[in-house]
Amino acid sequence: MTTMQKSGRRWVTVLVCLIILVALGALFGWYKFFREEPQPDWVNSTPEMRFKYGSIGAERDAGIPYWIFYVMPRVFADKLPGPGGLASFGAVWEQGQELPVGFTKKVIGFARVANNCAVCHTVTYRTRANETPTVITAGPSQLNVEGFFRFLIDCARDPRFNADNLMSEINLVTDLSFVDRLIYRFVLIPITKKRLLEREAQFKWIYRPDFPDWGRGRDDAMNLTKYFMIKFPMDDTFGPTDMPSIWNLKKYDPAKGHTLNWAGDSHDPYSVVIDSALGVLGAEPKDKNEFLGQVDWLIQYLSAKRPPTFPFPVDAQKAQTGKAVFDRVCAGCHASEKTGTRLPLSAVNTDRGRLDSWSKEAAIAANKVVREMGIERKGLVEQKLEGYNAVFLDGLWLRAPYLHNGSVPTLRDLLKPAAERPTVFWRGYDLYDPVNMGFISQGAEAERAGTKLDVTTKSGGNQGHEFGTDLPPAEKEALLEYLKTL
Repeated sequence: MTTMQKSGRRWVTVLVCLIILVALGALFGWYKFFREEPQPDWVNSTPEMRFKYGSIGAERDAGIPYWIFYVMPRVFADKLPGPGGLASFGAVWEQGQELPVGFTKKVIGFARVANNCAVCHTVTYRTRANETPTVITAGPSQLNVEGFFRFLIDCARDPRFNADNLMSEINLVTDLSFVDRLIYRFVLIPITKKRLLEREAQFKWIYRPDFPDWGRGRDDAMNLTKYFMIKFPMDDTFGPTDMPSIWNLKKYDPAKGHTLNWAGDSHDPYSVVIDSALGVLGAEPKDKNEFLGQVDWLIQYLSAKRPPTFPFPVDAQKAQTGKAVFDRVCAGCHASEKTGTRLPLSAVNTDRGRLDSWSKEAAIAANKVVREMGIERKGLVEQKLEGYNAVFLDGLWLRAPYLHNGSVPTLRDLLKPAAERPTVFWRGYDLYDPVNMGFISQGAEAERAGTKLDVTTKSGGNQGHEFGTDLPPAEKEALLEYLKTL
């Protein structure tokens, strides 16, 4: 009996030890891979900082381990569009910050980098070539999003993306613990490579040689939705558009029939913010209430956010004359009951590529996906769309280039017949031209910093919107002066 008791005690001891080991292993795994730490206090110190650097939860599924992200531009510098690391894509990098605007860092087990809404909705401008850029949140982006997507995938496809190369570079810039070095070498680097390669099939259409580059400040938003959210089979449609400004969201009133996005394909700001945030997350939110809380904050911030004032002198008397011209020529669409509603394509005759890239069936499928997540919103308009919204003009001066696909570089060019508008220019240089009202888009510096847009390429047409083109020169000048005040 004593022997059996001793044997029983030994088994109990072994079992207790096993339980302790399993518990310690589970605790270690949780601590190294799943624990969540709040971001530093400075991130939420002001609404502007929160918009620029605050996490919306994308680090969980779309995040890249911080030190891999850090060294990729160094290891794969040959895959960047130019010198300057991520800045070569047009990323906005503020002095003293370790990451560009719109790139978030959060610890979930280990430090991870992801994006938030600011990556596509932050703009900079300079009034002189030698000044520090002014950063404006909720504006239209100048980022080369497609180039950044390709960079991540191309790095993962490269044989140099392996533990030996990446760890060699990581060890030059930080001193990881022995355990963390093992985790990076045997877990994080292989998994990151695998996950990036999994995106390659979804991004297949951005490698098509018959599709031109989006260029800086544009994205093919509806195809992104088709191929990521609802996983439609790829087709031949292509509709890159300017990333819009999203300031002053309170101007949209669904009761007045206002819709959002270039083709009026979304019912209200709440739906747009939800769908855009889901696109950044790349997966169903882990915590629906937390996600919707972020959406509510974004709606509140963007509703109150005002567009910036024109940073150059304005001739008040000439602007007053220009208002009379505006009221006569422009207000019928841009300051009336038509504003914020869809006009038929025949009314504006602009490029139809964006319209062809979306469909009623895609809208129904996308709404179904979001409902199945347990998220309620009015959502996407479930009908065939055959026109573009007559847009509000607040902050118009900073929204160059113009038309839905960004094919006209300045407002002065927009007041010319389509046949006289530039056919080739460069997008993304942030030096502002107050005379023509747009960014400098020709010359050596514009070519160095920007990306080329040829309006003869697919979905890049600059035709249409030939309103005010026959105004006398004096009235055009007065109208341009007034547009500076919006």
